[in-house]
Amino acid sequence: MDDLNYGTRNKRGDWAPKDRLEVAPWWYMPLNLPKVLAWIPGYLFPWNAFHMVTTLLYWAYVVPDMATMKTLGWGWALWLYAVNAAAIFVMYGSIELFYYVKRKQGSRFKYNGKFPSENPSDVFWFKSQNIDNFLRSFFISIPLWTVVEVGMFYAFANGYVPWLSWADHPVYLAALVLLCPAIHEVHFFCIHRLIHIPVFYKWIHSVHHNSINPSPWSSLSMHPVEGFLYHAVALWHLVIPSNPIIALFQLNSAGFGAVNGHIGFDKLELTENTPLTTHAYAHYLHHKYFEVNYGGDGLIPLDKWFGSWHDGSKDGDAMMQARFEKKKARLNAKAQ
Repeated sequence: MDDLNYGTRNKRGDWAPKDRLEVAPWWYMPLNLPKVLAWIPGYLFPWNAFHMVTTLLYWAYVVPDMATMKTLGWGWALWLYAVNAAAIFVMYGSIELFYYVKRKQGSRFKYNGKFPSENPSDVFWFKSQNIDNFLRSFFISIPLWTVVEVGMFYAFANGYVPWLSWADHPVYLAALVLLCPAIHEVHFFCIHRLIHIPVFYKWIHSVHHNSINPSPWSSLSMHPVEGFLYHAVALWHLVIPSNPIIALFQLNSAGFGAVNGHIGFDKLELTENTPLTTHAYAHYLHHKYFEVNYGGDGLIPLDKWFGSWHDGSKDGDAMMQARFEKKKARLNAKAQ
């Protein structure tokens, strides 16, 4: 595919899409019903559908029975960790192998024209972003993902939280499934904005932001505090009336879905004429500029409401620079 039909490339080889990022269409008034209806398939497929299929497979073949999970034990906890790690290795590793190691499509649709392996740095373990990110994912973040998972199932198994049945509450639970991505965006924005406070950024979030040019292995490369807070989104289902399948969907959407913002490509060419849209651009801009797009891609437009939205356009650049100038002026005034 010719990526220049969809975007532009600068002298450094960095590619950017032509179209601006837009928040979900129901936030625009007057409401454009045809646009909302056209948006729904992209909301459901392929990513949210993938996370639901993964959740159902987990529930059927991976999650132990509730009698087992009434008692905390290393056996079933390590089993869940092993499956989570193996699944991430296959999913993230496949993208890394084909698009970063073999470079199946070169730098077509790649936001940053360079590849992380081309830039060794002392900020990473062994001076390698790939090795550093891989180790942090498998020995920090995925274990913490599993800690959340074990605690969540333990609470449901022992009746410590409301467990609504699908037979009695089908409409409510179906609506809750559809709201899970919105819950994720609000949770992620709140914790993400918190760890960008300078003192927390220095000690916690800077670990993740070392990967200015992220790749799939960067997705779960986090400080332990961030790794726990990120996956703790599933614990909202211990507060609101829910069902363990939906809580697992929420958790899997966070764990497997972290890759979306870190793929580094706008589209993955599955075949010559079959591109897979990644929805990675909003979060790529966050890695590039640090102080924009703290949330998701506009399902709940908290960034727009709080003035930190960047839509990828020159207007977005101008708004960002104006905000930076105001911040600089405030800091200078305080220093004086």
